[in-house]
Amino acid sequence: MIMLQDKMKQAARLFMTVLMFPMASAFAVVPSSRENSVMKPASQVIGAQIPGKVFPGALAKGTPETFRLVVSLTKQRAYLMAGSQIAIDTPISSGRRHGWTPTGEFTILEKDKDHYSSLYGEFVDRVGHTIRSGVSSRIESAPSGTHFRGAPMRYFMRITPEGVGLHAGILPGYPASHGCIRLPIDMAEIIYRYVSLQTPVSVVE
Repeated sequence: MIMLQDKMKQAARLFMTVLMFPMASAFAVVPSSRENSVMKPASQVIGAQIPGKVFPGALAKGTPETFRLVVSLTKQRAYLMAGSQIAIDTPISSGRRHGWTPTGEFTILEKDKDHYSSLYGEFVDRVGHTIRSGVSSRIESAPSGTHFRGAPMRYFMRITPEGVGLHAGILPGYPASHGCIRLPIDMAEIIYRYVSLQTPVSVVE
């Protein structure tokens, strides 16, 4: 009799195990695609753009009369052309919103190697410590005891009277500026050296 009861208990436990297994599977937590995805480090995002390249042969053949700049907002590239040849091919970062970097035909209106923005920068205290960064002097007032310091725009080449131009800056791998066309500093220095006032600049989608 006792052996029969033991066998009945074992059978009941086996039955409950089989019954509960599908329920457990149904309620199992499956990681979402978001949980499975891994955020790329900033270094990989920045490195996503193909680095700039200089073509010495074409650059040497260019003259102030034959140099011109072509900027492609879709490709996020700029090209210094020497006639019909590419002398420099470089990544850029243009305006982060559509229309912030104007398209059309322009010329270099001003060159300033050590330019500072009059609109965007930071508020600093009397000894130069940054109190607030990423500010606009047009819409924000400096807190008491601070003053506005414009963001550096080295090798600035203005193309509009409103202040849009090409200059050295941070390239995060996507359009991120307030409208200017950012260049890697090494490419900006070379382009600055070869363009002149009135050098044609075409900005296309």
